Amino acid sequence: MKKLILFFIVSVCGLSLYAQTKYQSRVMTDTLYSNVLKAKRAYTVYLPKSFEQDKNKMYPVLYLLHGMWEKNDVWMNRGHVKDVMDCLTAGGEAREMIIVCPDAGGGDPNIFQNGYFDMPGWAYETFFFTEFLPYVEKRFRVMGDKRHRAIAGLSMGGGGATCYGQRHTELFCAVYAMSALMDIPEEGAARFNDPNGKLAILTRSVIEKSCVKYVTGANEEQKNELRSVAWFVDCGDDDFLLDRNIEFYHAMRQADIPCQFRVRDGGHTWEYWHSALYICLPFISRLMGV
Repeated sequence: MKKLILFFIVSVCGLSLYAQTKYQSRVMTDTLYSNVLKAKRAYTVYLPKSFEQDKNKMYPVLYLLHGMWEKNDVWMNRGHVKDVMDCLTAGGEAREMIIVCPDAGGGDPNIFQNGYFDMPGWAYETFFFTEFLPYVEKRFRVMGDKRHRAIAGLSMGGGGATCYGQRHTELFCAVYAMSALMDIPEEGAARFNDPNGKLAILTRSVIEKSCVKYVTGANEEQKNELRSVAWFVDCGDDDFLLDRNIEFYHAMRQADIPCQFRVRDGGHTWEYWHSALYICLPFISRLMGV
């Protein structure tokens, strides 16, 4: 009898340990073909612990955008998103969500076109909203409403996230911009020897889609739409883009649009952006219902 009881206890403990180790959060990378871009585009996704455990569960989603010179997997490899999310969800500081990192570059912007906007030969914004977002949210059981969808990013991706949030207020509950490329002074477009080069085209697109000018030129209807989004701007005191982030915050204050603004110790570095995740993910989770 004692042997049977011992066997039963060992079996139960073994099953419990198996269940704990079988279902873990994971990161995967895949591609989809874009008819808009006429090419395959990669993306990397963080899937929470319960994703494989409960096949009927639906999830909120965060689109997390990379910076210039980088690609879809950099947030996982250098930002350590999986480790941060696992830690925050285990402690109850963040809710389970799917985090999606698209590829809007692929490397050197002098060789590969970078950017989140539509520009000659690179209709990336059209691809993102007409192909990528619907594909991802169908494949990964995303809730698919404004309250459960947010967007964030760093540098070029911070500007992209802000611009997407401004022009698609009906889609996102929150925008978290880190060290964001909110604008480029006009003289920035005049410094290129080749005005048709990829970096020059990207620079002009950032000027044309200036996040600062969008706010200063917004009418009352657009301002009300912007107020339906929770805004958070996070930039280091040694960051070369700090002035652009301050300009954006001042524009939001002048327009009476609520916007949290943090200036922390740091520069335009992965150490800074990694630490920002510990603020970003709980902030977004609270808005999504945690």
